[in-house]
Amino acid sequence: MTRVLVVDDEAPILRALKINLTARRYEVSTAADGASGLAAMARERPDVLILDLGLPDMDGTDVIRGVRGWTSTPIIVLSAWGQESQKVAALDAGADDYVTKPFGMDELLARLRAAVRRASPAPDEPVVVTGEFTVDLARKRVTRSGADVRLTPTEWQLLEVLVRNADRLVTQRQLLQEVWGPGYQTEANYLRVYVANLRRKLEPDPSSPRYLLTEPGMGYRFRP
Repeated sequence: MTRVLVVDDEAPILRALKINLTARRYEVSTAADGASGLAAMARERPDVLILDLGLPDMDGTDVIRGVRGWTSTPIIVLSAWGQESQKVAALDAGADDYVTKPFGMDELLARLRAAVRRASPAPDEPVVVTGEFTVDLARKRVTRSGADVRLTPTEWQLLEVLVRNADRLVTQRQLLQEVWGPGYQTEANYLRVYVANLRRKLEPDPSSPRYLLTEPGMGYRFRP
């Protein structure tokens, strides 16, 4: 089920979108201002963000910049008539599409479907094979000795970032932003705990890792 977060300060719009999207088998959550929306993005990890530009506590473009600091989740902005400059600013900030208020539900649904299609993993996503385990990025699956390795969502997200940057140093700051969100940039202890968990599940000798390497004081590196 596709998860959608709607951020808008107009209660009737929030209610209408929640009813219509839920009826079409989307999982919908809502927020009424920018700060709550950013917190919900980090907490709930929706597949698509529908964002009103006119929020009571901050400009919608600031929300987009905050989201784009750590995720590529598709963003569809809602804008009022006469906000052409704001639409351009929103697209420049990282929005993927926009719908002008008042809007038709059919148009919004079409744009939502298109955003989901564009964000779907390509069928040729690589399968990364090491001497101990295999990572299938398209299927979000890890196997070891032919058996599935059970990873938590956070463990998978951390492993995926490292695998996609194979043989490159990924800084602690980048990992914390991409996996936990912009509010966790100094929480290096999170990384130590979850990298240790991954090593226990994937490394032949977790105390002497061959694949998930620590670069002291800097970050981590995946070496296939």
